[in-house]
Amino acid sequence: MIAQTNDKRITANLPEKLLKEARIVTGKGITETIVMGLELLRRSRAYEKAQNLKGKIKIQIDLDTSRERPRS
Repeated sequence: MIAQTNDKRITANLPEKLLKEARIVTGKGITETIVMGLELLRRSRAYEKAQNLKGKIKIQIDLDTSRERPRS
């Protein structure tokens, strides 16, 4: 999804082969393909941050309570 507000027009020199291959993968135009790539970068950074927290946060969940099941 491309935001309609606060768009920034840029000029960039991109490797033609890379852009062509990316457009084939996405099946989208240039702008949509670049936006998808930027969103993937943002998500991968969030994933890295979450992975760095692995094992550092202790969560205790009572599954029966969370599932609203009576205990046997």
